[in-house]
Amino acid sequence: MLALLFFSLILAFVIAFCFKFLKADGDLTLLSKKHVKREEIEDKVIWITGASRGIGEVLAKQLANLGAKLIISARNEVELQRVKKQLTGKHAPDEVMILPLDLTRGEEYLEEAVQKVESLFDGAGVDYVFHNAAYERPKSMALDVTEESLKVSYAGKESLISVMHATFDVNVLGPISLTRLLTPHMLKRGRGHFVVMSSAAGKAPAPGQAVYSASKFAVNGYFHTLRSEGIKVTVVCPGPVKTSTSSEASTSGQKGSSEKRVSSERCAELTIIAASHGLKEAWISYQPVLAVMYLVQYMPTVGYWLMDKIGEKRVAAAAQKGNTYSMSLLFGKKKAS
Repeated sequence: MLALLFFSLILAFVIAFCFKFLKADGDLTLLSKKHVKREEIEDKVIWITGASRGIGEVLAKQLANLGAKLIISARNEVELQRVKKQLTGKHAPDEVMILPLDLTRGEEYLEEAVQKVESLFDGAGVDYVFHNAAYERPKSMALDVTEESLKVSYAGKESLISVMHATFDVNVLGPISLTRLLTPHMLKRGRGHFVVMSSAAGKAPAPGQAVYSASKFAVNGYFHTLRSEGIKVTVVCPGPVKTSTSSEASTSGQKGSSEKRVSSERCAELTIIAASHGLKEAWISYQPVLAVMYLVQYMPTVGYWLMDKIGEKRVAAAAQKGNTYSMSLLFGKKKAS
């Protein structure tokens, strides 16, 4: 009788755990934290890059409501002004600082930006940097990615830059340079925390996003290593997120598809929870992406087999503006070579 009761309890626990995991929108450690530690955010100086739209804009709104002192950056100053006007909170909108920033312009330029930031709020210095700026192109096979050029504009001036170079400049080299220039100031003050908006594509293969995935694997490697050397870092890896921006924005996707995506508001909320609790890494996604991340992390042979099986079909689904995260990609015939 006792054995049957024990078995029933174990079975009930397993069923409850599986149900919770199937409904989860983040890793279980992150979800266990439940709420933001407001005292870790209120009155802190927080610098957000990529703050003119998408997740960055929502982060700015939520952090302002929590009483943070904000510095918001992006290339488009007009859009930053729009975001600032919408912010409310203890220090918003009047005390919100706007700093136009282009991560592709080199270290000398970024050094000037860091010096400006350090002088704001009476020289209080930065407590958090949310590395949110990102660049991503529409999905395509790895061998179809070329060194095509695109126009970028800053301060009313246009220039040409390679797509692959833009991806690594914005996603990797810019954040690394900014971090390296800012870290000495943080160490001198004895405080500072980098929150890095990476991606599920930096944890698991992302068919159709080879260059973007490579950039996110690179940024993960750098910032996890930086943390092991004594700097406080939280790496956040969102899967598909619903934003109002185009498919070129990080984690955004095709309009009108049936993909189940975490809202920008929920993604920002979980990101701030992860940062305020000092988590080393956080995953934000619905299934099946969350399950794939767990498989690749803890059962890599199975996880990589799974991604190999769906790879070409995922790219084909993207071309047709279909669901690139559907379980149905596991079934059916593989595209002919």
